Amino acid sequence: MNAREFANGICRTLRTAGYQAYLVGGCVRDILLGREPVDYDVATDATPQGVQRLFPNSLAVGAQFGVIIVAADSMQVEVATFRSDIGYSDGRHPDKVVYAKTPEEDVRRRDFTINALLLDPQTNEVLDFVGGRDDLRAGVIRAIGRPEQRFFEDKLRMIRAVRFAARFRYAIEAATFTAIVKLASQIHQVSPERLRDDLTKLLTEGAARRAFELLDDTALLPQVLPEIARMKGVEQPPQFHPEGDVWTHTLLMLEGLPAGCSPTLAWGVLLHDVGKPPTFKPPAGPGGRIRFDEHVEVGTKMAEEICRRLRFSNDDTEQIAALVANHLRFKDVPQMKPSTLKRFVRLNRFDEHLELHRLDCTASHGNLENYEFVRRFLAETPPEVVKPPRLLTGDDLRALGYKPGPQYKEILDAVEEAQLDGRLVDREEAIRLVKSTFSPG
Repeated sequence: MNAREFANGICRTLRTAGYQAYLVGGCVRDILLGREPVDYDVATDATPQGVQRLFPNSLAVGAQFGVIIVAADSMQVEVATFRSDIGYSDGRHPDKVVYAKTPEEDVRRRDFTINALLLDPQTNEVLDFVGGRDDLRAGVIRAIGRPEQRFFEDKLRMIRAVRFAARFRYAIEAATFTAIVKLASQIHQVSPERLRDDLTKLLTEGAARRAFELLDDTALLPQVLPEIARMKGVEQPPQFHPEGDVWTHTLLMLEGLPAGCSPTLAWGVLLHDVGKPPTFKPPAGPGGRIRFDEHVEVGTKMAEEICRRLRFSNDDTEQIAALVANHLRFKDVPQMKPSTLKRFVRLNRFDEHLELHRLDCTASHGNLENYEFVRRFLAETPPEVVKPPRLLTGDDLRALGYKPGPQYKEILDAVEEAQLDGRLVDREEAIRLVKSTFSPG
């Protein structure tokens, strides 16, 4: 049984019990567009208690809003009771939920017309009370009813409008667009976690460039990521960046991100040059050029601050910051000592560093020589050469008469350096190096 059959079965069970039941929302939109839905939702006039009676193993995770999760194996379907929402004091949750009797009442509380279609799984009839099918055909993102009211209810809907417009290559309807521009400053009412999650979707759904152009057009960008908005108009040395300013360069890199790419790679691409605006220095004197001294160090700290602001996990923050911190090191790979190069390619998730470098080059000078150099090195160098087993341990140093302490790290690092450079191949050579270089404490 696949996910659609599971959702259809839920509708069938509800209808057999005397209730109305329809597929609703994004799954109907995707079915009509010929796309495979990511998940399925069901709308019904059964109360949450009625749904739970029919599906005893269901989860009442959103029962206060009329939502029950029905699960089987690895599949989950949200079953929501027809409702009208009253008041949104916190800009996210309704103050009061009133159950409705008809599907038409239910869809009028939803966000956009293309997400408010219902499908009768028995007859395949589509119920459209808000003009969603016309907007699908026309390629338009239109808020249901009064746009300002829809965005007042949930400010994150402004970001979602941008997401859908970018993902489907649709236009945002004029009144909806105007309302977003007017209310953009209220996006701060959205929790950092929700904002982070939707921005990540913007970056990883295969339309990141269009999404960020729309964030800029709708005045949302300086509100959610002012550090990115400041990239606009920041010139770069034309000999290295013939494509234009930092904003243009970043957009070109975002354009290269495929759907389903790693979220940390996507954020690394977005933030890799975030340190350039605050470190910009115009050409000084004849023959001078634009400079961004220490932009990597500044950008790494800024990336960490942005990740903390958006409540990223420690692991994701560390990886995103590492992508920013190391993105310029590729220019030196042909001249690196073997030990330095091996340590470089041992960075955590190095494939993301390499892909960021490829996108960086492709979006600027187009020279991929260093990218290919690293790829050849990885292809030709066995993993046990890149990261060989240690020749000595702390226990070995203790047996040789060295007292435990900070010197251990210095000694073991020196042994590994010589090993990676090919100056040591066995334990005996390592011991001789230690004895000749370091005296016991």
